[in-house]
Amino acid sequence: MENLMIKKFITLFKLARKIAKSDILNISSKFKKPPLVLIILFQLLSFSLSKKELNNIDKNEGERLSSSLESMGTTFIKLGQFLATRPDIIGEELSSKLENLQDRLPAFSTSKAKEIIKNDLGIDTYNSIIDLSEPIAAASIAQVHKAKINDNGTIKDVAIKILRPDIKKIFNEEIDAMMLFAFIIESFLKKTKRLKLVEVVFLLKEITNLEMDLRFEAAAANEYSENTKNDAGFMVPQIYWNFTSENVMTLDWIDGVSIRETNELKNRNLDTNKIAEDVIQHFLRHAVRDGFFHADMHQGNIFINKSGQIVPIDFGIMGRLDKVSKRFLAEILFGFIQRDYKKVAEVHLAAGLVPNNVPLDDLAQALRSIGEPIFGQAVKDISGGKLLKQLFDVTEKFNMQTQPQLLMLQKTMVVVEGVARKLNPNTNIWTTSKPVLESWLKETKDPINNFNETIKNTSEVIKRLPEFPEIMDKANQALTFLASGQIPQNSNSYTALNTKKSEMIAFRNQSIIGLLSLVIFGLLVF
Repeated sequence: MENLMIKKFITLFKLARKIAKSDILNISSKFKKPPLVLIILFQLLSFSLSKKELNNIDKNEGERLSSSLESMGTTFIKLGQFLATRPDIIGEELSSKLENLQDRLPAFSTSKAKEIIKNDLGIDTYNSIIDLSEPIAAASIAQVHKAKINDNGTIKDVAIKILRPDIKKIFNEEIDAMMLFAFIIESFLKKTKRLKLVEVVFLLKEITNLEMDLRFEAAAANEYSENTKNDAGFMVPQIYWNFTSENVMTLDWIDGVSIRETNELKNRNLDTNKIAEDVIQHFLRHAVRDGFFHADMHQGNIFINKSGQIVPIDFGIMGRLDKVSKRFLAEILFGFIQRDYKKVAEVHLAAGLVPNNVPLDDLAQALRSIGEPIFGQAVKDISGGKLLKQLFDVTEKFNMQTQPQLLMLQKTMVVVEGVARKLNPNTNIWTTSKPVLESWLKETKDPINNFNETIKNTSEVIKRLPEFPEIMDKANQALTFLASGQIPQNSNSYTALNTKKSEMIAFRNQSIIGLLSLVIFGLLVF
């Protein structure tokens, strides 16, 4: 164990020196002042005889911070993206500066990509791939190539996503070193204990390791495709399982326009107002009808194909809602649309989300305090996602147990609304949402539909084929952690976290004893 810890210290020293030689600390200090001991430590680590390079001098502070993190590789990109969702740790201002952090790195060679495909899929499958292109997109975890495959006699254009070589080993070594650094900070700066820095780094490790198994992403895309196959105007790319493994994922190539290219969409005579409305309606439909939604629906992940269909990509982060949560969500949003606050309060009580002794009228009054100001605003300023956030903040006073899945949905809803408003600034979230919620609530009250529920539930197994139960379980657990920002005490991850902590405490104690022994020995000898 000692050798392992020493190795972590060496990795940590390399990472700390990399940070110290960049301008990350200088920029972030302007938004949130780090402890003096950290400033001194990084100044010592940054000592170098060579002249410090002055990069990004023409960029603003947010751009410089993002550029610095991007230049330092996968671990720092993922850490930056994760901290952007944790203003409680780094502050609102610094958090907002990290929101535009791009997930991109230089591509690795096509010859290396071919080697990974051969090793993972076998020589026969590799030989059946036609015209594998040079990399067309490269992110911190994987890169994408275009190719053709023979799918039962039909030649199809596909995108092949390939994990970076040795990325799991590099990331886990670096993130373990960062966990040790978090532990050292917590040990010496007692005020930081409330931030649970070790848990935060461990959480990032769990979520990113999940992203590094492409079978999970393929299974999620497969299930999403089955759920939405009859949704007009929406299409999920097909997964090709014979060409998919832990390190390789093959799916339909999407020939279309990114939703961020508003002018190009208009040039193609596509109605951007209609697309804005459809993006919101599809997202809500998937959440309340299927309980399975795309939880990373930013502009770069949505395309419009030649048929005018909305096509999402990148299924690494998906959200899942159970039956109670789906019903709760639909009833609550619909209750707000109708301005029926008593109904919303009743739903809270019926779902067991607030204690039974909470007075109904008091809860309804608190909910009215959220709803009424929103309806007094201009349409373009009303946000369903922000409403849910306010809802969770107010109901917390009534000891409401907020479900992590609903928090994830709230975060995603803000992003989806942002995408829609870039297409049409006057998108009316409530008018758009009403028909979807109304329709679903009617369907669920239909006794014939309830009778069919059993058949639908048994078909869930078919939807996930080929099945990877351990991956799906880990995936759902990690996504729950992501949504809530904490690790439940009854989980395997919590046990693994405590084991890590015990190792670090033991090493710290041994190091202190060793250092004291050395000092005593030195005093006796000299």
